Amino acid sequence: MDNTLLALAGTTIAVAGTLLSPVLSQRLVARAESNRFERQERAATTQWAREQQVVELGKRRDCYVTANSGYRRYRIELMKYLWLVHKGEVAVESRTTLEDARHAMHASFAEAQMVSSDAVLAELDSMTQTLAHSYMRIMRLEEGNAVPEGSFEEIRTDLLRANEQWAVMRGAMRADLGVAS
Repeated sequence: MDNTLLALAGTTIAVAGTLLSPVLSQRLVARAESNRFERQERAATTQWAREQQVVELGKRRDCYVTANSGYRRYRIELMKYLWLVHKGEVAVESRTTLEDARHAMHASFAEAQMVSSDAVLAELDSMTQTLAHSYMRIMRLEEGNAVPEGSFEEIRTDLLRANEQWAVMRGAMRADLGVAS
C-alpha cells in the first residue's frame, strides 16, 4: 500500500505539473512581454524627447539668426541715416529704408521673445533700448531739436559702442545654442 500511495502521489504531482505548466509559462511570457513593452515605450519616449530638443534648438537657432541680422541691419541703417542727417541730405527713400529695418528688427525681437532664454532676452532688451534711444536722438537731431548728449558725434559714438553690445548679445545667443566660443 505504501507503494500505491507513493505512486498515486507521484502521479498526482506529475499531472498537476503538466496542467499548471501552461498557466505558469503563460504568466512568465506575459510578464516578459510587459517588460519588453515598457522598455520599448521608454525608448520611444526618450527618442521623442530627443527629437523635440533638436526641433526646439533649430527654432531657436533660426530665430537668433533672424534677430542677429535684424539688429545688425537696423544699427547700420541708423548710422547711415545719422550721417545723412549730419550732411543734410535726408531723402524719403533713406527714411523708408530706416523704417523698414526698424520694423524688421521689431518683428525679429517679437519672435525672439517667444523662444529665447532669459540670458539672451536680457541682451536683446538691452540692445533694443540702446537702438531705440539712438533712434529717438537721431529723429530729434533731424528736427533741429537735439536733446542733451544728442549731437552727431555723441550719437555716432553710442552707435559704435553698440557694436560691442551686439557682440555680447551674439555671444549670449551662441552660448544658449551650445556653440563653443
